[in-house]
Amino acid sequence: MPEAVHVGTGKIRDLFALDDDRLLLVASDRISVFDVVLPTEIPDKGRVLTGLSAFWFARTREQCPNHLIGLHEDGRSTECRRLEMLPLECVVRGYLSGSGWSAYQESGAVCGVSLPDGLVESDRLAEPIFTPTTKATSGHDEPLTREQAAELIGEERLSEVEQASIELYRFAAEYAAARGILIADTKFEFGVDDGGQLVLADEIFTPDSSRFWPADDYEAGRGQASFDKQFVRDYAASLGWDKTYPGPDLPEEVVVGTRARYVEAFERLTEISFDDYLSDPETVLR
Repeated sequence: MPEAVHVGTGKIRDLFALDDDRLLLVASDRISVFDVVLPTEIPDKGRVLTGLSAFWFARTREQCPNHLIGLHEDGRSTECRRLEMLPLECVVRGYLSGSGWSAYQESGAVCGVSLPDGLVESDRLAEPIFTPTTKATSGHDEPLTREQAAELIGEERLSEVEQASIELYRFAAEYAAARGILIADTKFEFGVDDGGQLVLADEIFTPDSSRFWPADDYEAGRGQASFDKQFVRDYAASLGWDKTYPGPDLPEEVVVGTRARYVEAFERLTEISFDDYLSDPETVLR
């Protein structure tokens, strides 16, 4: 777009200013694991992220207002409201996995939230828990206790963010489970508009921001098959890589397998053919 001015590049998205009130977010096909962008891209990944985010934004407006203004024909670009972003990642966990499982094994708690004894990997938690992290511009996000998060954004705003995050997770987890996908955990980013209103931003319930498990294969006590980037994490970890830049190249079978998992997540959750989305991206908004 001629009027777009590049203002930043994140791990996955490129950000452009359209005017004082609007931004253009363009989701690339880059993939990051362990907070490192890998040299190999996943074809159509950015379109999956954009389409799924738009799908969820359109269906969660009643839970929380969001930044989406419009979806472009390329299927990977969205016009969004400008916001003052909050300096933390808002993670909700419904199952014990990933860094949460590692933290529990060490201390019996996740981000200061104590959990019952005797849980095993991938156990479903009695209630979803809110476990915020820092939002690192470089390096790794770090877990925050509730007290640390309150120091960043204030207790009142933190309570608002926690409530919104839990409500969003509950809504999507129920919706996804009816379509054969368990959302083990997810993360949100929020901003504040000129009127001080909390606004959901960035992406929501995508294979990049969530762990998606096939419900018919779920079994507590082990790692799970997934429709997200865990497939890439597992490959990268198998190499003995030290999780610092530069990351490893991905072989063709991992690229193809990852794309297939992302597309399957898209199609199961939206109940829309990915080819139909590519021909008419606004199908996800209807």
